Amino acid sequence: MANIPSAGPAGLPDPAEPAIPSPPVRLLLVDDEPGLRTAVKAYLEDEGFQVTTANDGEEGWTVAQQMLPDVVITDVMMPRCDGFGLLKRLRADERLGGTPVVFLTAKGMTADRIAGFQAGADDYIPKPFDPDELVARVRNVVRRQERLLAEAARFADADIGSLAKQITEIRSMLGPGGARKPTPDVSLDFTPREASVLQLVAEGMMNKEIARRLETSIRNVEKYVSRLFIKTGTSSRTELVRYALEHGLVD
Repeated sequence: MANIPSAGPAGLPDPAEPAIPSPPVRLLLVDDEPGLRTAVKAYLEDEGFQVTTANDGEEGWTVAQQMLPDVVITDVMMPRCDGFGLLKRLRADERLGGTPVVFLTAKGMTADRIAGFQAGADDYIPKPFDPDELVARVRNVVRRQERLLAEAARFADADIGSLAKQITEIRSMLGPGGARKPTPDVSLDFTPREASVLQLVAEGMMNKEIARRLETSIRNVEKYVSRLFIKTGTSSRTELVRYALEHGLVD
């Protein structure tokens, strides 16, 4: 039998029981200046972060696909692939699209900062910078990301019970098999990933379950669901499932 940790009053964990430490936040630092890269890496590691470095955007893109970082800190002006190019690749990737990106650059003009935010950067720190400010900003984007994921999961959990019941009712109304044959006048212009998300939504899965099944982020799942709303002319998950079942778009 497995050992069960002792509990304190009201079933709470015993204060004497050691807490399970949270895994360190994994950062990818991309900069073509060796001295700055080494110094920033050492400082961030002293603050408890797990830091992997890359020499430029091209290498950063390769490393990001391998490690799936929690946050990317990248310079803008770099050879081969600059910060904007790296950001564009990250945002277009299924698994990395929701990764927070902090621009770290010598460009400090307002127009440059606006361009960075418009491109999808989460924060923008001009050089020279205070290392403590960098740490504070990184922790801030990490907390913001955690809040977004927790909120998305909370709404998904609250909705899933009623949605599962409605899916069962819709399938029963459609008769044997629970779905109709594909309708000829319906354009099936879904991407493969959108079709996969639609199928899993129709199966009553929560966003976090879909994200886990497809090995992507909850933010990306929400993005795909929003696209499905637009393409089907629906405005809720229940309407989306009904549409999909009535037109034979899912099993």
